[in-house]
Amino acid sequence: MECVLVKIAVFTPLSHAKAVRKALAEAGAGQLGHYDHCSFSVRGTGRFRPLKGAKPFLGTAGVIEEVDEEKIEVICPIAKLDSVLAAVREVHPYEEPAIDVYPLLNRP
Repeated sequence: MECVLVKIAVFTPLSHAKAVRKALAEAGAGQLGHYDHCSFSVRGTGRFRPLKGAKPFLGTAGVIEEVDEEKIEVICPIAKLDSVLAAVREVHPYEEPAIDVYPLLNRP
């Protein structure tokens, strides 16, 4: 049976990057052949403004915030996508984590 892959990109504050990478790997993302815990990261600045009613991990409602963040990318079998995303949300500190999922054309 052919395995359909997706790429997951998670944006997280630097303080939680290790926990997010661990959650991704333990839930089954980041496996390439005979390797696991495979990921790629890049650092940048995340910006957001919590709106009224938000319960932000960082910042204050109505004020634009800038945070040093890490973007973590992994591949994931689509069959494991729901459980991987649930695992990330368990350890991610943000009320609304920024997570992108991209379809991939390559096959393992």
